[in-house]
Amino acid sequence: MRKLLIFGVLSLGFLFSPQFSTAQSSNKAYKCLIQLKNYQGEGAYVIVSVVNAEGEYIETLSVLGYDHEWYPDLKAWHAYRKKNRFQPRLDGVTGATIGSGERSVITFSIDEKYIDNKYSLRFETAVEDKSYHSKDVVVDLSTEQLKRGNYDGSEGFIRQIRLIPLNK
Repeated sequence: MRKLLIFGVLSLGFLFSPQFSTAQSSNKAYKCLIQLKNYQGEGAYVIVSVVNAEGEYIETLSVLGYDHEWYPDLKAWHAYRKKNRFQPRLDGVTGATIGSGERSVITFSIDEKYIDNKYSLRFETAVEDKSYHSKDVVVDLSTEQLKRGNYDGSEGFIRQIRLIPLNK
């Protein structure tokens, strides 16, 4: 009887664990190709973040550029990070800067709760001794927009972004 009771308690614990909760959001993985324009200068730092309808940062998905010395050049993102020191440790540093005309492929996950709920994916760029672009590419996180897959850069350093879903 005691074994049956222990088994029952463990089974209930297992069923109600976070992995099996339907209330929890799931993540959708993407492969992301970032291609830069040709320009004169050092490699570009790129920040990929989820922002809400008001443009406020929700989550940093990826940081390309290791040297913390240059993070202040990414003005909006750095101000947010400085103001929110107690947020979880930054773990999205995924690679080195990208040079002029080069491409980089990264992967990240977007929580599905952001899709079709007025959130956007924002790509920011900065190059040492050059300009900073807080909205080099902005992709609305809507099912319709994400189907497009290709997104052109604005007046910044990004020529094109390509998003490819990894799990359908």
